Order: sequence, then structure tokens, then C-alpha cells
Amino acid sequence: MDNSTGYLYPATIDEALQMLADHHGQARLIAGGTDLMRDFQRGAHRADYLVDISRISALRGIAEAQGMITVGAAVTHAELARSPLIRQSAAVLAEAAAEVGSPQVRNAGTIGGNVINAQPAADTALALLALDAEAEVVSQASIRWFPISELYAGAGVSRVDPTVQVVRCFHFRALQGPSGSAYRRLNKRKTIALPSLCVAAVVHLHGEAFDTVAVAAGPVATRPWRASAAEHWLRGTPADEASIAHAADLAQRAAEPRDSLLRGSRTYRKAMVAVLVRDTLQQALAAARRGNP
Repeated sequence: MDNSTGYLYPATIDEALQMLADHHGQARLIAGGTDLMRDFQRGAHRADYLVDISRISALRGIAEAQGMITVGAAVTHAELARSPLIRQSAAVLAEAAAEVGSPQVRNAGTIGGNVINAQPAADTALALLALDAEAEVVSQASIRWFPISELYAGAGVSRVDPTVQVVRCFHFRALQGPSGSAYRRLNKRKTIALPSLCVAAVVHLHGEAFDTVAVAAGPVATRPWRASAAEHWLRGTPADEASIAHAADLAQRAAEPRDSLLRGSRTYRKAMVAVLVRDTLQQALAAARRGNP
């Protein structure tokens, strides 16, 4: 961004969409801007106008109705991490939000931006994927709901066009009954550096067996990734250490991380998939048995 870039403040979603339309692809949305401003500095994006949606009340707020939780796309990571509702009914999302960047980034960055930035290891995106969340995408032509997994075209490439579309909110079912969740992040050291690996897990129990399980991990593919083989195998198996160990092994076999100077070697990170999946499932199982989703 340079000094000639205009800054616009719509009061409503409709007004934001009209501003985008008025500038014919030369305007794009911004909320927290923690990723977008960095991209502007690198020259990865340009725009004549930035449409700041952070003040739109319809994009804010966290609420539950009829067992479904709705999170506005402009809710910050800090708000998610401290929300009593999220901590009680979707702890994996609160834990993931607490891992994002630094306090300054968490106070400014939004859950919508974390998803639309389309990075395969985005913390809150992985949690939303494990929660089977959907996103409401609004344009002047339509209002549509998409599973989180359908928002990604590749690493850093979103299917949501911020020059014509607004993500209004995300929704997912509140975890209830014998359910639990957990989030783990493997860092090379205790800094805000890029993680080597992240895993989100959600488990539902039926008696002493796993009912349904979701395991999301990144970056082990070009998009946030579900360990589907491990999930399918766990369904109906005893909720014990042996089942978890086998599921972790299945996840490791399927994961395909790449060599990275910043995150670590492919060999190291592939080995750590089994470790982190096992640990995250163990924590989610313990939470389910405590009755703490």
C-alpha cells in the first residue's frame, strides 16, 4: 500500500459491497490487516482503496442459538480466546486463537482474515475445520454457505474474492454431551515464529468407544488438511491408547509435509505428525471424559 491508497469505512455489509462494486475490482476488504498489510509491503497485493469492515456490527459478536454457535468474521483472536461461550462449548477454537502471533496480532487480527489468508497452518482455520464449520459468504448477487474446506484453492489462495465478496460469519455445532476437543502447536522455539506443525482434534464418545472424530492438521498439504483415514478408522473403536496410537500412525502415513527452512525438514515434520496427533487426541479424549468440550 502507498500513500495514494484510499481508506473507506462502511457502516453496513451492503454499503461495503457497494463500495467494492463502485471501484470495479480496484478496492478490497480489510479488517485487522495483520496479514494484508504485510502482503502489501511485499507487493503481493495492491488496491486503490481499502474498505475497512472492522466497524460493521453485523460482522461482530459471538452467539449461540439452538445448539449452533455463530462467530462474526470480524471477531478478533483475542475475543475468541477469552470468550466464555467458546471456551465452554468449542475449546479447540479458543485454544487455537490463543496461539496466533503476538498479543498485538491477536488484538487486531480477525478470524475471517485468518481463514481468507488461506494459509494451510492458520490456527483458527484448523480449529474451524475440525469443528465442521461453515462460512456465510455474501455478495451483491447471493448469500451462500460453504464448508470451510471449500474456501481454499491452494496455499495462500482463497476462493473468496475480497474485491466482491464478504464473509459475514462462521457457524458450527456447540460441543455437548460426551465430547471434547484440543489444539496443539509445535514451535521450533518459544517465539512467534511460524509453527512446524499444528493439530486440532474433536472427539465424540458413545459409551467407551469413539463415535465420531475430527483431526485437522497443517501445514502438511497445500490446504488445511483432515486426517480422514484416521478419523474413519477410529469410529466405533475403543476409546483407549491403542486406538489413538494406530490413528496417529495412519495420519502420519497420509500426511505430506514439505521441506521448509522456516518450519523444519519434511522427515522431521512427518515423524512429528504421529506425535502431535496422538497427544492432541489424548487431550481431547480426556476433555470428553471430564465433560469439558
